[in-house]
Amino acid sequence: MGTVAGASVTPILDVNNIEVVYDHVALVLKGVSLSVPAGGIVALLGANGAGKTTTLKAISNLLRAERGDVTKGTVSFGGERVDRLSPNDLVRRGCIQVLEGRHCFGHLTIEENLLTGAYTRRDGNAAIRRDLEGIYETFPRLRQRRSSLAGYTSGGEQQMCAIGRAMMSKPRMILLDEPSMGLAPQIVEEIFGIVRDLNARAGVSFLLAEQNTAMALRYATYGYILETGRVVMDGPAESLRENEDVKEFYLGVADGAQRSFRGVKSYKRRKRWLA
Repeated sequence: MGTVAGASVTPILDVNNIEVVYDHVALVLKGVSLSVPAGGIVALLGANGAGKTTTLKAISNLLRAERGDVTKGTVSFGGERVDRLSPNDLVRRGCIQVLEGRHCFGHLTIEENLLTGAYTRRDGNAAIRRDLEGIYETFPRLRQRRSSLAGYTSGGEQQMCAIGRAMMSKPRMILLDEPSMGLAPQIVEEIFGIVRDLNARAGVSFLLAEQNTAMALRYATYGYILETGRVVMDGPAESLRENEDVKEFYLGVADGAQRSFRGVKSYKRRKRWLA
């Protein structure tokens, strides 16, 4: 597959031909390759079950907790191979995943949740408090809810808390899984706007796994499309937005018109890239 346009010789993340097997039997990812340039926003697109979450967990080394293993290929972060590290070691190096469904600690306050993100840091309480204030400047709503139990806040506030918690680890890169899931459209816009702001202001790279293709391609500069565990198409976001197959199968648009796929025979035909 292609390399992100404008990427440096050594991208911040390089996934090379990985395969993932669950329970020593089920082959879930089949030769997935992708790269993310330093300071880039890259979208990993596809339907539910395509392998997006598995790809992110293969990168963040969370697969073993689910009896999954990377059986082939390599993952490099910052020019060094990392697929044999522990998740904790990877966080210390600056790569952290925000899991699908937010997964805040419901019995802790918003501020306590944010502070758990600094667990691996060794630069002192003053620096941590400074960064906490920066999170509140980025997410004013979290400042208002700082003393509230996270389990009693809204879905949008929990997603902000999860991203803020990841930022407290001082990451170079965030793997963000389905940030739009279960959120109202205006909150989704706000979340993606914050991602773009963090990318521009703090220089954090993002790999976004997202079913909302239209939204992801508005904010990403490059995208990869997964089908049944393999990358079937990649390219600059603008190019993917204009691709007729992407329009039809992922954006619900064909010949410039919105289309419902219910009962549409053309949707059932074999996709050209799988032929």
